[in-house]
Amino acid sequence: MSQAVFQFSSPTVSLPMEVMKSPAKSVTIFGSQLKSWEIEQQTHLRFLDSFKRTPTLRLKALRESTGLTQEIIDNQQKSIGTIEKGSDTFKEMRHRFLSFKKDKYLENLEHYQTLAKGQAPKFMVIACADSRVCPSSILGFQPGEAFVVRNVANLVPPHENGPTETNAALEFAVNSLEVENILVVGHSCCGGIHALMSMQDETNSSNSFIKSWVVVGKAARLRTKAAVSNLDFDQQCRHCEKESINKSLLNLLTYPWIEDRVEKGMLSLHGGYYNFVECTFEKWTLSCDRHRSKSCSLAPFLEAGLPEIPKLEFPPFPEIPTLPKPELTIPEFPDFPKPELPEIPELPKLTFPTIPEPHSTTNP
Repeated sequence: MSQAVFQFSSPTVSLPMEVMKSPAKSVTIFGSQLKSWEIEQQTHLRFLDSFKRTPTLRLKALRESTGLTQEIIDNQQKSIGTIEKGSDTFKEMRHRFLSFKKDKYLENLEHYQTLAKGQAPKFMVIACADSRVCPSSILGFQPGEAFVVRNVANLVPPHENGPTETNAALEFAVNSLEVENILVVGHSCCGGIHALMSMQDETNSSNSFIKSWVVVGKAARLRTKAAVSNLDFDQQCRHCEKESINKSLLNLLTYPWIEDRVEKGMLSLHGGYYNFVECTFEKWTLSCDRHRSKSCSLAPFLEAGLPEIPKLEFPPFPEIPTLPKPELTIPEFPDFPKPELPEIPELPKLTFPTIPEPHSTTNP
């Protein structure tokens, strides 16, 4: 029977020598046999020398989400006060993993063994790193169906900005995995977009990693300010959350190998917006003329009120010069001589003889 190995990564701490030399005790973790002293040795601090150099060094790690508090006070005391109130969280993770193995992995063992040999996803999803926006949970992607990269505000930098983890993932997904669809998913109440909209126009550089990243969406912020400056700040942020998706879709076309596959009809670009306040999802597609890939427009699928893509403007045709009218001269016709008609001779008059009057007769 196969065994699952579940590894935890936790802050390493320095252990007293008494603890490290305590008798080894075997424990079972997810079907694997480990010795307790081996676990303890794995959590040994690598920077023990720093405590020797600085006896008063104090390290405090507080994790409110798990309730785990660790304090190390004065290494010379060689004692550690450890309070573990959040162990139930990891027990729950262990339970979830075992449930996954039993109900999904073992039930679909052949599928997972196939995935172990390679992946061929049809989708690449670019989503926000927000913990409330998990593409697999929202859209039901199963293992092997989507190649996912997540960053703050689900932004796609243009090609000229240089290498980032996002375009590195794009290159692998498009050129190696040959995905057929790229879906950029934004969401409501996005903190990254809030930070973008809060930036001042004159801000060119910042020591904040967040601001240095979200400035990628500066064009979306400027367009939002121009379009809906009459709305309040929160409504402007909602508008910019969608506008930044549109800008990221257009930025995808700045990558030659993406533009080429879109032009050939081998790759489609989509935008999606998840409103987790109302639990709605909107999806639209960037439609491009295959013969002129730069003439693209966003066609809404389940969307009302998306900002319109500006219409293409063509330069006016040059005026055609007026040709001079030619002067036409009609020659005068010469006078033709009138023909002389011969005189018609008079016809002779006809004369008829006089009829005599009849004589009267008397009866005898």
